[in-house]
Amino acid sequence: MTKDKLNSGEKALQINLDAKKYGVFAEIGAGQEVARWFFHVGKASGTVAKTISAYDMAVSDAIYGTSDRYVSRMRLQSMLDLEYSLLVKRLDKTIGDRRTFFAFANTVTTKHVAKPGDEGGHGWLGIKFQSAPRSEPSTIIIHARLLDAETGRQQETVGILGVNLIYGAFYQHLEPERLIGSLMDSLTNQRIEVDMIKFSGPAFNGLDNRLMALQLVQQWLSEAALFTADGETIIPSELLYKKPVLLERGSFRPLTNPMLDMLERAQEMFVQQPALKDDPPVVMFEMTLRQLQVGDAIDHRDFLDRVDTLGALGKPVLISNFLRYHRLVTYLSRHTQKPVGLPIGLVRFRDVMDEKFYTDMPGGIMESLGQLFKNGAKLYVYPSLDKKTGKLTTVENLEVPPSLRHLFTHLLENKFIENITKFNPDALKIYSSEVLAKIQSGDESLAKLIPPQIFEVIKAKKLFEWGQKQAAVAV
Repeated sequence: MTKDKLNSGEKALQINLDAKKYGVFAEIGAGQEVARWFFHVGKASGTVAKTISAYDMAVSDAIYGTSDRYVSRMRLQSMLDLEYSLLVKRLDKTIGDRRTFFAFANTVTTKHVAKPGDEGGHGWLGIKFQSAPRSEPSTIIIHARLLDAETGRQQETVGILGVNLIYGAFYQHLEPERLIGSLMDSLTNQRIEVDMIKFSGPAFNGLDNRLMALQLVQQWLSEAALFTADGETIIPSELLYKKPVLLERGSFRPLTNPMLDMLERAQEMFVQQPALKDDPPVVMFEMTLRQLQVGDAIDHRDFLDRVDTLGALGKPVLISNFLRYHRLVTYLSRHTQKPVGLPIGLVRFRDVMDEKFYTDMPGGIMESLGQLFKNGAKLYVYPSLDKKTGKLTTVENLEVPPSLRHLFTHLLENKFIENITKFNPDALKIYSSEVLAKIQSGDESLAKLIPPQIFEVIKAKKLFEWGQKQAAVAV
């Protein structure tokens, strides 16, 4: 097998000519765009046992069982399970000793995009396959957003993505990072975003799906990836749909008592908003790729260690490429119209209000802040204590450049920015450099500086080498 990239037709033909591969294609919602490739290139009889497209809802329910949502992970999984089991039941006795069976399925909705910024289509694609004859099957499931403006182009994208997924499962499953990158072959991130991937089964024993979620962001298949506290990869709408969101971003090496105090005090203020109407918010953490870097690279073990400590607090984690807060809020607002709250330390807030960070934007800081606050987001600012002078700085006594004073006053008076007043004074005395020094030295008085759940994870996983990798990280 060559390492060079093949186009969709070449991939489909190679699979058709592979005498070992034999399977079923089940597609709902965007035509039979994936199966079409295998018929178009010829020799499909060597690969295709059956194609099916149950478009009618009643027919689909009769085959796969009832479902509240037809374009969903649950529907995709039922399609994969049923079609794979039927294939094996019907053909294993006759050809199972020399063929590896597979079932490919997708359930997709295409949508005409009226203008830039409108949501396009999306869908679930998956493959359940044997890596050797009569072996237990493995599964890859992905979710994709279709970004083209025309439905025909979205259908074309589904076909190409499906071929890439099938080819990757057969020939690249031993190199999952390479498989992920190959999903974009013959595509661009202007046409598609793959925001969730999950590997399971014996072909992927020992594979951590959190690292695969990280790969989606690293390789620019998606701007962000999300997983729950227990490491389950999910799409944003599964967690955020019609929910208020309170999100704290940071490097979390590790999360300290001041950071937890900032989150909890902000949450107390956030839930008082009338717009929440007793609707509890999703509380989550976010790390950008830049915050994950140690030097010029991302240490995967370090990444998992940080995520494990956050998981001890029972909160989901978002990994993103959003350096600026306005891009983060735009992303969240795509999945929920409910309020968004962002706890932020005073040091980082100073950067948000610094014009030098927006010189690449035509509208400068005004454009960034306009996008940040246009959907009703709020910043909850945690104060800062100067240990040497004992001076407490809050948004109320923060010095801002003369050119920004009127803008700053406007944001304060209209409560786009709110001062966290009920904070733990002792927490302000804790600095990240002190925490990291205690981790490095193995000093168990560290327990007084970080949440107890996180301290137990650090002890259990023997993470005291963290401090040797990074001398100081901003809170």
